[in-house]
Amino acid sequence: MNRIRFCRNCEAYTLNKTCTKCGKETEINAPQKYSKDETVAYYRRKLKKEELDKA
Repeated sequence: MNRIRFCRNCEAYTLNKTCTKCGKETEINAPQKYSKDETVAYYRRKLKKEELDKA
């Protein structure tokens, strides 16, 4: 199964490993997992653990 690929040079989407417009190598363009609560939760847990270790 092919995955959608992205050319950073000309910002084109393709299924090929090389861009059909500019010939540069493309990369798999998967959306970043976004969860504001989760990124903040990591630091919150880390800080809480440090505070518990001090006590």
